[in-house]
Amino acid sequence: MVSAPLFAAFALMTALAVMAVLWPLSRRRTERAAREADLAVYRDQLAELDRDQAAGRLPPEQVEAARVEVARRMLAAADTAPEAVSSAGNRRRMAAVAALVVIPVIGAGLYLKLGSPDLPGLPLAQRLAAPPDGTDIAILVRRVEDHLAANPNDGRGYEILAPVYLKLGRADDAVRAYAQAIRLLGSSAELQAALGEAMVVRSEGMVTQDAVGAFTAAVALDPKMPKARFFLGLAAEQDGRRQDAAAIWGQMAQDAPPNAPWLGMVRAALARIGAPAAPSAAAPAPTAPGPSAQDVAAAASMTNDQRSAMIQGMVDRLQERLNADPRDLDGWLRLARAWRVMGNEDKVRAALSSARAAFPGDEAAAARINATAKELGVGG
Repeated sequence: MVSAPLFAAFALMTALAVMAVLWPLSRRRTERAAREADLAVYRDQLAELDRDQAAGRLPPEQVEAARVEVARRMLAAADTAPEAVSSAGNRRRMAAVAALVVIPVIGAGLYLKLGSPDLPGLPLAQRLAAPPDGTDIAILVRRVEDHLAANPNDGRGYEILAPVYLKLGRADDAVRAYAQAIRLLGSSAELQAALGEAMVVRSEGMVTQDAVGAFTAAVALDPKMPKARFFLGLAAEQDGRRQDAAAIWGQMAQDAPPNAPWLGMVRAALARIGAPAAPSAAAPAPTAPGPSAQDVAAAASMTNDQRSAMIQGMVDRLQERLNADPRDLDGWLRLARAWRVMGNEDKVRAALSSARAAFPGDEAAAARINATAKELGVGG
């Protein structure tokens, strides 16, 4: 039920509203009072004319003309319609009744229909003191803030509060909270990466120099920290260093376990800058049959005819597969090495040339092809 103090507050506010309406009405002169005041003035004017005539200050004809004019005005004032006066008074009374009765009645009816008169009062102090139910985030945040105001060296409190600030869109508060947590708890890869992320949110997606510093500190503490590495790649992309971004994200894709939740985001970033999405080291892409380094080494112990037959069969199968699907850089490099074992330098050059044609504009692929060419002695 609504408490008595609350009803008293409602009554006081209603009374103030009514007085605001009635006060100007009560100060207006009535039409009757105005008419009586006018008649009193005219009577004084007639008496003044009589005194001027008796003293000889005005000629008789001017006194008579003035007396006629004053009399005319008195008649006009006396003939003011009482209905008009009564109508004006009725309007004022109706306004007073509306202010005193109708408005409070309508307000009470709306409250009973739309409000919650049976809901018990719950002041803020009681809400803060009540056990948390997990539904009022603002109350939970306020409790932690009050706790930190009383215990400013509680680094764990800042660590808990910072991500809540970030979810609530309070990026500035989140940055300050993470900075306090690092100051009190010491630097860690997780806290530094979270601080950098809050800075990126605060700058609306731009990786600022302060954020780069935080991500760099995180990577120094944990070289495999995915969040920090990703944002450092994003910083490189925003700076126009697409090759550096491709190197960072490509290495992340190679290091990623197959079920890494962030692997899709990394591959999308690589696709955005036109870099190939390297397969993860934990889940290497299947390769087609072809002469591996172990196969070539084993062939050295065979007779010339056996070795030639074995390698030729592997090379032919690999060549067929690469002709059907040329987007296999490892396959082309393996083919070039196989032709070198077989002593066919023209075929080595042809395999490397086909690899370059399959990966136009790919700087990472070109670097590997040139390194293989140098290794096999056929130039860059």
